[in-house]
Amino acid sequence: MITENNEIFNRLSERLKSTGVAFKILDHPPVYTSAEAAAVRGVDLHSGAKALIVKVEAQFVMIVLPADFSLHTKAVKQAMSCKNLRFANAEEVLALTSLKPGSIPPFGSLFNLPTYCDSRLGDNVTINFNAGMHSRSINLAYADYLAVEKPVLGIYGTKATASD
Repeated sequence: MITENNEIFNRLSERLKSTGVAFKILDHPPVYTSAEAAAVRGVDLHSGAKALIVKVEAQFVMIVLPADFSLHTKAVKQAMSCKNLRFANAEEVLALTSLKPGSIPPFGSLFNLPTYCDSRLGDNVTINFNAGMHSRSINLAYADYLAVEKPVLGIYGTKATASD
């Protein structure tokens, strides 16, 4: 059973270091929801970069949303000109990333997945995300995230409601 993944953290931190971007690492008690993560990091929920693995037609992709957003399937289908869209199940996520949901960093390129990012994540100067572990987060400038990952920007989410 995989609970923490130093390999993914190491690959990500080496990639960030090799591109010369500054980032901060925060070790903290394990968190399993976006709200818990924001609280332990002491940051606004909107600054969290939530990485979702979805299957669009026959291809898996990563969609990154602000943590206070939910996937807007109609918007994604329209943006990607597709009819079939579903979340990857836990087994598929594990097979694709070697990680459990909630610990996936917003870098689809680490897993050979195309990355799509909701442009409203750019409301934040810096973003925060779990880095292959439920107990380790990274804080990174949004501009640096864009420069390193080069995601396809668009509108992929909707503001979450209390029932989400």
